[in-house]
Amino acid sequence: MPLTRADLLARLSAFGIEAPTFDHQAVFTVEESEDLHQRIPGAHSKNLFLKDKKDRVFLVSVLADATVDLKTIHTRIGAQGRVSFGKPELLMELLGVAPGSVTPFGIVNDAEGRVTVVLDAGLMAHEVLNFHPLENTATTSIKRDDLVRVLTDAGHPPQIIAVTQEALAAGL
Repeated sequence: MPLTRADLLARLSAFGIEAPTFDHQAVFTVEESEDLHQRIPGAHSKNLFLKDKKDRVFLVSVLADATVDLKTIHTRIGAQGRVSFGKPELLMELLGVAPGSVTPFGIVNDAEGRVTVVLDAGLMAHEVLNFHPLENTATTSIKRDDLVRVLTDAGHPPQIIAVTQEALAAGL
């Protein structure tokens, strides 16, 4: 059984991590969450659940308004050939979340260690980051160093590399 939002927040609290969580209506796209960006401080994200032709799975987190070239991202993240979006069933199996709720926090549910986490350098240039806490009816704020600590503790040290057009152009 995958961890729940309550389980995740308890885990963060046990780490001594401050992670304020804001409840809101369900949002499924970046466009639907635009008004939240005004109300919740910090960098907001979009999260891509991708797989390559060898069935390797990647969770890529970038700034909400960043541009990702899906035709070339495989060269940046170490995928074998072009990537496609993972199926909802695989998303639920590995991260314990449904489409619209994709989040790096889902990595706590990847007991098999199948998912490679990639955090865009442009996103990581911000001190406070915002993600869904395993469900899209809330947003949790976390400091970037705390996020890296949580992911690493879960056995998924993230790759922090430039994958968006904006981060690449900035030389990050």
